[in-house]
Amino acid sequence: MSYVRCDISIITVNYNGLEDTCALIDTIASNDYRLEVIVVDNGSKKDEAKIIKERYPETVCVRSEKNLGFAGGNNLGLKQAHGEWIYFVNNDTVFEPFNPAPLIERLQSSEKIGMVCPKIRFAYPPKHIQFAGFTPLSKITVRNRGIGFDEEDRGQYDVPSPTPYAHGAAMMVKREAIDKVGAMPECYFLYYEEYDWSESFRRAGYEIWYEPKSVIFHKESKSTGQNSPLKTYYLTRNRLLFVRRNYPRSVRPLTYTYLMIVVATRDIIKSLFTRRLDLAKATLRAIADFIKN
Repeated sequence: MSYVRCDISIITVNYNGLEDTCALIDTIASNDYRLEVIVVDNGSKKDEAKIIKERYPETVCVRSEKNLGFAGGNNLGLKQAHGEWIYFVNNDTVFEPFNPAPLIERLQSSEKIGMVCPKIRFAYPPKHIQFAGFTPLSKITVRNRGIGFDEEDRGQYDVPSPTPYAHGAAMMVKREAIDKVGAMPECYFLYYEEYDWSESFRRAGYEIWYEPKSVIFHKESKSTGQNSPLKTYYLTRNRLLFVRRNYPRSVRPLTYTYLMIVVATRDIIKSLFTRRLDLAKATLRAIADFIKN
């Protein structure tokens, strides 16, 4: 493929989510910017990249036979991107309407700003806020809070502001910043990638901002239901991995102790009490794999 410069590269990762991905593409339209839409079919059971390409011939579709994880899938799409602004969006999001201008203006407002996220609202009624920025992660619990989460949007978070971390569902990044910082870390596979990447951006001297003038709607449910062993494993392992990669050596022993003894013991007891032996095993396996590797 010849190199053709464009303004915006929209990258989305598809995993057995054909209809959601198509619904997203249907909401992308712009007369103001030259843009390309890149879909990475990340190991779906069927070749959904082929189907999407047939429905949307102008879309760049990339097929991976293997599920590369969140970061791996996005990085594969990044290799195909020609845009000055790279817009990573989950395939279960929709634009109402598509309005990237405030994000670009925010990135252009300062050389220090390397990444910006829109306001994210749940797609289902009553369409409450999901993300209006994050609070910092605790050095001990490795937890934080999403500002505005599940609140009615009354305009109370309509002031742009820095945020310590980007939200992986929707984040626009300067290409020059990616060139300096590097691609997303692929060691996580699922969960904590955007937190780790955000730390890398801030260490490189960049700021991350929340820009409420641009809004995207996310179909993710506010209630994730019962945990799965997959989710339990990666949340447990990756929280520890994030600490190892980003926390000062002086803090790590206390944090490890809290996570592996206090939190893990609590979670295992809860799993056994609710007869979810699979979750208890997933927690133990996550800790064992982290220590081993």
